[in-house]
Amino acid sequence: MKINILCIGDIVGRPGRRILAEKLKALVKELQIDCVIANAENAAGGSGLTSQIYEKLLHSGVNLVTLGDHTYRKREIIPVLEKSDNIVRPANMSDKAAGKNYAIYKTSKGPSIGVVALIGRLFMKPADCPYNAADKIISQLQQKADIIVVDFHAEATSEKVAMGYHLDGRASICFGTHTHVMTADEKIMKHGLAYITDIGMTGPHDSILGRGVENVLKSFKTQMPFPFEIASHDVKINGILVTVDSNTKKAERIHRICVSADLSETIVYDSDDGKPEYLNNNF
Repeated sequence: MKINILCIGDIVGRPGRRILAEKLKALVKELQIDCVIANAENAAGGSGLTSQIYEKLLHSGVNLVTLGDHTYRKREIIPVLEKSDNIVRPANMSDKAAGKNYAIYKTSKGPSIGVVALIGRLFMKPADCPYNAADKIISQLQQKADIIVVDFHAEATSEKVAMGYHLDGRASICFGTHTHVMTADEKIMKHGLAYITDIGMTGPHDSILGRGVENVLKSFKTQMPFPFEIASHDVKINGILVTVDSNTKKAERIHRICVSADLSETIVYDSDDGKPEYLNNNF
């Protein structure tokens, strides 16, 4: 059975939340999406996630939520992490850290999707080995989910590319998050893994990674601290749309997705030639 999975890049602040509330349900209908996975570690004011925002994301149409290095920035999310079955923190954090190592969503078509979040170690805070954690969790998930998806929240592209090779043949999708800039290296790997180094950012793109340009530039130029407020213009959804055969566990297609708040078009980038295709709709 063919299952369409939409993976959404880091949601940044109120602009990111707003565009999901306005566009996601129509996008799911238009593209016949069976499951929506979103990284929400920057959804609350650009850093962390609150229980109220978590509920709003589910209401907007998100089915599974992943987090990263800002998992515990808002402490009120901890009870949600402990009780809810559709949100995960990085599995290679301490075994004593609050939250679950994986989450499973059963699609309306029947096949179930398991998601795992991992965090990188290069240029990041200390964490356990993500490759060993992947081995441990995936061996468990293979008995419980038809399709396995991994969000690798990491800084270094080399670390992300390595994870793609590590997971090929054992997971169906591996996408990178954290850097907020969508890469153009989407591909189906030798053993059927859909891979991309980073799926980008859902939020204001007239910015520096979602933050206001002026103060970020001042900080870079002066090495002095300035408040990094959330920007507000050129808001877009970035992500990937992947079609997976639930019988073979292999991905068949992967496309980059870009939805603008200011235009009535969704851009779907063809993974074969990189050329954009435009879907005329009422988003």
